[in-house]
Amino acid sequence: MSKQYLTSHTIDGAHITDIFSLAVTSTQIISASGSSSLKVHSTTDQDFPLHQTLEKAHRLGCHHIAASKNGSKLASAGFDGKVKIWAVKDDQWIEEGEIVDGNKAGEIWATALSEDGQYFASTTYDGRVNVWDNLAGRRKIREFETKGSYGMSIDLSLDGKFTASGHKNGGIYIFNNDTGRLLHSLPGQVKPIRSVAFSPGGKLLAAAGDAKVIALYDVASGEQVANLMGHGAWIFSLDWSNTGEYLLSGAFDGKAKVWSIDQRTCVATHTETDKTIWSVKWLPKIGKNEGFAIAGANRSISFYREATGG
Repeated sequence: MSKQYLTSHTIDGAHITDIFSLAVTSTQIISASGSSSLKVHSTTDQDFPLHQTLEKAHRLGCHHIAASKNGSKLASAGFDGKVKIWAVKDDQWIEEGEIVDGNKAGEIWATALSEDGQYFASTTYDGRVNVWDNLAGRRKIREFETKGSYGMSIDLSLDGKFTASGHKNGGIYIFNNDTGRLLHSLPGQVKPIRSVAFSPGGKLLAAAGDAKVIALYDVASGEQVANLMGHGAWIFSLDWSNTGEYLLSGAFDGKAKVWSIDQRTCVATHTETDKTIWSVKWLPKIGKNEGFAIAGANRSISFYREATGG
């Protein structure tokens, strides 16, 4: 069974350079690019109006942003090595502080926030995986070691119990944040892992990258349970729908795909552009219809909604 999604809106020229990362809350979508400002658009209006611009957030641009599911915290990582934590006050994002760890450019790469915004996790160029507590003065509480390969992607399970990381050498790791121990070193990948994502219930981990295949792993056992095949280019971004029924992916060739987890198959493919898609995100549901956003090298943000009756 296929699904149909229609382009509902496009913000052309949302940034003056490639848009590298998107983050979503229940009412907003935040975008980051090679320019110094972060942009915040409202998702409660079908025209997605600009709500706020965070001027000069990162002077050399921003490569990763992450938002907590409850919308209370935002983390942004810049090419200059700075990582900023933002909080909402009077419906506006304000800078709350920085993650300080002797940061140099590349010291912190991929980023993730727990559902409530308390925990911030990141990868480093030399394979370390760190977790900070935002409620304890942004103090580092965990430092996990891997085999030293560049940490290209990271995710925190919604309950904050697990951290997963994907690496340049194809390594994929799941750590238990409660015990501070490695839970699984996952098999099956030899090429760079550019995105890892826990399902909403935390039972599955999706991982993808230069192998052009999305691998699904059982978090409890560490076993690989499926391969989702169909992309013809490197996969840069993954995101689960709120129910965990569908997985969204975006690739180097400008194609975005929606996958049914039950059917283990692609149910929709969209080509907005032939330029790289750096980031994909599901949007808050409006009525019964689901939607998603994609952004990348064409410097625009495109929004899709499920066709009525689809």
